Amino acid sequence: MTVVEPPVELEPQHSAEPSKPPRSVPCPNLETAQIFAFPPNRAILGGTAYGLLSDSGNVLIDCPAWNAETEAWLRDRGGVRTLFLTHRGGIANVKDIQAATGCDIVIQEQEAYLLPNLTVTSFHTHHTLPGNLEIFWTSGHSPGSACLYTPLHGGLLFTGRHLLPDRNSNPAPHRISKTFHWKRQLKNVQFIQDRFSTETLNYICPGSSTGYLRGATAIENAYVKLAAIDLDALQNIEPGL
Repeated sequence: MTVVEPPVELEPQHSAEPSKPPRSVPCPNLETAQIFAFPPNRAILGGTAYGLLSDSGNVLIDCPAWNAETEAWLRDRGGVRTLFLTHRGGIANVKDIQAATGCDIVIQEQEAYLLPNLTVTSFHTHHTLPGNLEIFWTSGHSPGSACLYTPLHGGLLFTGRHLLPDRNSNPAPHRISKTFHWKRQLKNVQFIQDRFSTETLNYICPGSSTGYLRGATAIENAYVKLAAIDLDALQNIEPGL
Protein backbone atom coordinates (compact mmCIF):
# COMPACT_ATOMS: atom_id res chain seq x y z
CA MET A 1 0.00 0.00 0.00
CA THR A 2 1.34 3.41 -0.95
CA VAL A 3 0.40 6.53 0.95
CA VAL A 4 0.38 9.57 -1.34
CA GLU A 5 0.88 12.92 0.28
CA PRO A 6 1.38 16.37 -1.23
CA PRO A 7 5.00 17.51 -1.47
CA VAL A 8 6.35 19.08 1.68
CA GLU A 9 6.22 22.86 1.54
CA LEU A 10 9.77 24.17 1.55
CA GLU A 11 10.09 27.75 2.76
CA PRO A 12 13.40 29.38 1.75
CA GLN A 13 13.89 31.09 5.10
CA HIS A 14 15.73 30.58 8.36
CA SER A 15 13.68 29.44 11.31
CA ALA A 16 12.81 32.03 13.94
CA GLU A 17 13.07 29.33 16.61
CA PRO A 18 15.62 30.22 19.32
CA SER A 19 18.88 28.35 18.91
CA LYS A 20 20.65 26.24 21.52
CA PRO A 21 23.99 24.59 20.82
CA PRO A 22 24.00 20.87 19.94
CA ARG A 23 24.97 18.47 22.72
CA SER A 24 27.69 15.87 22.35
CA VAL A 25 26.69 12.21 22.34
CA PRO A 26 29.23 10.76 24.82
CA CYS A 27 30.86 7.84 23.07
CA PRO A 28 34.44 6.54 23.36
CA ASN A 29 37.05 7.20 20.66
CA LEU A 30 35.74 10.67 19.90
CA GLU A 31 38.95 11.38 18.01
CA THR A 32 37.57 9.10 15.28
CA ALA A 33 34.22 10.82 14.87
CA GLN A 34 32.07 13.16 16.91
CA ILE A 35 28.31 12.88 17.25
CA PHE A 36 26.03 15.71 18.31
CA ALA A 37 22.32 15.89 19.10
CA PHE A 38 20.57 19.08 18.07
CA PRO A 39 17.79 20.57 20.22
CA PRO A 40 14.28 19.24 19.43
CA ASN A 41 12.95 20.93 16.31
CA ARG A 42 9.34 22.12 16.29
CA ALA A 43 9.28 21.98 12.50
CA ILE A 44 9.62 18.18 12.70
CA LEU A 45 7.18 17.83 15.60
CA GLY A 46 9.84 18.02 18.29
CA GLY A 47 12.12 15.55 16.56
CA THR A 48 15.83 15.31 17.34
CA ALA A 49 18.34 15.63 14.50
CA TYR A 50 21.94 14.48 14.81
CA GLY A 51 25.26 15.45 13.30
CA LEU A 52 27.96 12.86 12.68
CA LEU A 53 31.25 14.69 12.13
CA SER A 54 34.20 12.78 10.69
CA ASP A 55 37.06 13.03 8.22
CA SER A 56 34.91 11.13 5.69
CA GLY A 57 32.49 14.07 5.53
CA ASN A 58 29.87 15.35 7.92
CA VAL A 59 26.40 13.82 7.88
CA LEU A 60 23.17 15.30 9.18
CA ILE A 61 20.55 12.78 10.28
CA ASP A 62 17.19 14.56 9.88
CA CYS A 63 16.76 18.33 9.98
CA PRO A 64 17.76 20.55 12.88
CA ALA A 65 16.03 23.91 13.31
CA TRP A 66 17.58 25.89 10.49
CA ASN A 67 18.85 29.32 11.50
CA ALA A 68 21.98 31.41 11.21
CA GLU A 69 23.50 29.87 14.34
CA THR A 70 23.03 26.29 13.13
CA GLU A 71 24.38 27.15 9.69
CA ALA A 72 27.46 28.81 11.19
CA TRP A 73 28.01 25.95 13.66
CA LEU A 74 28.06 23.42 10.84
CA ARG A 75 30.16 25.61 8.54
CA ASP A 76 32.80 26.02 11.27
CA ARG A 77 33.03 22.23 11.51
CA GLY A 78 33.45 21.54 7.81
CA GLY A 79 29.92 21.88 6.46
CA VAL A 80 27.61 19.03 5.50
CA ARG A 81 28.32 16.35 2.91
CA THR A 82 25.05 14.41 3.29
CA LEU A 83 21.61 15.01 4.77
CA PHE A 84 19.98 11.65 5.48
CA LEU A 85 16.24 11.73 6.19
CA THR A 86 15.07 8.82 8.32
CA HIS A 87 11.41 9.32 7.41
CA ARG A 88 9.01 11.90 6.01
CA GLY A 89 8.50 13.45 9.45
CA GLY A 90 12.18 14.45 9.57
CA ILE A 91 11.80 16.87 6.65
CA ALA A 92 12.01 20.63 7.24
CA ASN A 93 13.84 23.48 5.48
CA VAL A 94 15.56 20.94 3.23
CA LYS A 95 15.78 23.38 0.33
CA ASP A 96 17.58 25.90 2.53
CA ILE A 97 19.96 23.31 3.98
CA GLN A 98 20.96 22.08 0.54
CA ALA A 99 21.32 25.62 -0.81
CA ALA A 100 23.52 26.66 2.11
CA THR A 101 25.70 23.54 2.32
CA GLY A 102 25.59 21.92 -1.12
CA CYS A 103 24.83 18.60 0.59
CA ASP A 104 23.48 15.48 -1.05
CA ILE A 105 20.04 14.46 0.24
CA VAL A 106 19.43 10.74 0.84
CA ILE A 107 15.93 9.37 1.40
CA GLN A 108 14.15 6.06 0.78
CA GLU A 109 12.57 6.00 -2.68
CA GLN A 110 8.94 5.91 -1.53
CA GLU A 111 9.27 9.31 0.10
CA ALA A 112 11.60 11.03 -2.39
CA TYR A 113 8.59 12.58 -4.15
CA LEU A 114 8.13 14.81 -1.10
CA LEU A 115 11.23 16.77 -2.19
CA PRO A 116 10.44 18.07 -5.69
CA ASN A 117 12.95 20.20 -7.59
CA LEU A 118 15.84 19.17 -5.33
CA THR A 119 18.88 17.01 -6.00
CA VAL A 120 18.05 13.79 -4.17
CA THR A 121 19.64 10.34 -3.95
CA SER A 122 16.96 7.72 -3.36
CA PHE A 123 17.45 4.05 -2.55
CA HIS A 124 15.35 0.91 -2.29
CA THR A 125 16.59 -1.34 0.53
CA HIS A 126 20.22 -0.36 1.21
CA HIS A 127 22.59 2.54 0.65
CA THR A 128 26.16 3.16 1.79
CA LEU A 129 28.02 6.37 2.55
CA PRO A 130 31.76 7.05 2.92
CA GLY A 131 33.10 6.23 6.36
CA ASN A 132 31.55 2.76 6.47
CA LEU A 133 28.05 4.09 7.06
CA GLU A 134 25.12 1.91 6.09
CA ILE A 135 21.51 2.94 5.55
CA PHE A 136 18.74 0.35 5.40
CA TRP A 137 14.98 0.47 4.90
CA THR A 138 12.78 -0.21 7.95
CA SER A 139 9.29 0.52 6.68
CA GLY A 140 6.44 0.64 9.16
CA HIS A 141 6.29 3.94 10.98
CA SER A 142 6.12 5.50 7.53
CA PRO A 143 6.50 3.91 4.08
CA GLY A 144 10.09 5.09 3.74
CA SER A 145 11.37 4.87 7.30
CA ALA A 146 15.05 3.95 7.37
CA CYS A 147 17.94 3.68 9.84
CA LEU A 148 21.62 4.60 9.61
CA TYR A 149 24.28 2.39 11.19
CA THR A 150 27.93 3.09 11.95
CA PRO A 151 30.28 0.53 13.53
CA LEU A 152 31.99 3.37 15.40
CA HIS A 153 31.90 3.31 19.20
CA GLY A 154 30.90 -0.35 19.35
CA GLY A 155 28.04 0.15 16.92
CA LEU A 156 25.58 3.03 16.82
CA LEU A 157 22.16 3.08 15.16
CA PHE A 158 20.19 6.21 14.25
CA THR A 159 16.58 5.02 14.22
CA GLY A 160 14.44 8.05 13.44
CA ARG A 161 10.98 7.18 14.74
CA HIS A 162 11.31 3.47 13.97
CA LEU A 163 12.50 2.87 17.54
CA LEU A 164 11.97 5.41 20.31
CA PRO A 165 12.66 5.40 24.05
CA ASP A 166 9.78 4.41 26.30
CA ARG A 167 9.17 5.80 29.79
CA ASN A 168 11.93 3.56 31.13
CA SER A 169 14.43 4.81 28.51
CA ASN A 170 14.33 1.48 26.66
CA PRO A 171 14.04 1.34 22.86
CA ALA A 172 10.67 0.27 21.52
CA PRO A 173 8.40 0.64 18.48
CA HIS A 174 5.50 2.99 19.16
CA ARG A 175 2.16 2.56 17.42
CA ILE A 176 0.32 5.83 16.80
CA SER A 177 -2.79 6.72 14.83
CA LYS A 178 -0.65 7.68 11.81
CA THR A 179 1.50 4.54 11.81
CA PHE A 180 1.70 3.36 8.21
CA HIS A 181 1.89 -0.41 8.80
CA TRP A 182 2.31 -1.71 12.35
CA LYS A 183 3.06 -5.38 11.60
CA ARG A 184 5.62 -4.36 9.00
CA GLN A 185 7.24 -2.14 11.60
CA LEU A 186 7.43 -5.04 14.05
CA LYS A 187 8.91 -7.25 11.33
CA ASN A 188 11.65 -4.68 10.82
CA VAL A 189 12.32 -4.52 14.56
CA GLN A 190 12.83 -8.29 14.37
CA PHE A 191 15.20 -7.72 11.44
CA ILE A 192 17.32 -5.43 13.61
CA GLN A 193 17.23 -7.85 16.54
CA ASP A 194 18.45 -10.65 14.25
CA ARG A 195 21.07 -8.61 12.48
CA PHE A 196 22.95 -7.10 15.43
CA SER A 197 24.48 -8.39 18.66
CA THR A 198 26.02 -7.08 21.86
CA GLU A 199 29.31 -6.82 19.96
CA THR A 200 27.91 -4.77 17.08
CA LEU A 201 25.30 -2.48 18.64
CA ASN A 202 26.13 -0.40 21.70
CA TYR A 203 24.10 2.80 21.21
CA ILE A 204 20.78 3.88 19.71
CA CYS A 205 20.15 7.53 18.84
CA PRO A 206 16.36 7.93 18.51
CA GLY A 207 14.78 10.66 16.40
CA SER A 208 12.18 11.72 18.96
CA SER A 209 10.98 11.32 22.57
CA THR A 210 14.50 12.04 23.81
CA GLY A 211 13.06 13.62 26.95
CA TYR A 212 12.57 10.04 28.20
CA LEU A 213 16.37 9.68 28.19
CA ARG A 214 16.48 12.08 31.17
CA GLY A 215 19.28 14.26 29.91
CA ALA A 216 21.15 11.61 27.92
CA THR A 217 21.53 11.86 24.16
CA ALA A 218 21.62 8.14 23.33
CA ILE A 219 20.36 4.80 24.62
CA GLU A 220 23.33 2.87 25.99
CA ASN A 221 23.68 -0.91 26.24
CA ALA A 222 21.36 -0.79 23.27
CA TYR A 223 21.36 -4.37 22.00
CA VAL A 224 20.50 -5.93 25.36
CA LYS A 225 17.53 -3.58 25.63
CA LEU A 226 16.56 -4.13 21.99
CA ALA A 227 16.65 -7.91 22.35
CA ALA A 228 14.31 -7.68 25.34
CA ILE A 229 11.44 -6.28 23.24
CA ASP A 230 8.58 -8.81 23.21
CA LEU A 231 7.26 -8.46 19.69
CA ASP A 232 4.49 -11.04 20.16
CA ALA A 233 3.04 -8.97 22.99
CA LEU A 234 2.96 -5.90 20.74
CA GLN A 235 1.12 -7.49 17.78
CA ASN A 236 -2.36 -6.28 18.73
CA ILE A 237 -1.56 -3.21 20.76
CA GLU A 238 -3.93 -0.30 20.14
CA PRO A 239 -2.52 2.87 18.61
CA GLY A 240 -1.78 5.82 20.87
CA LEU A 241 -1.92 9.47 19.97
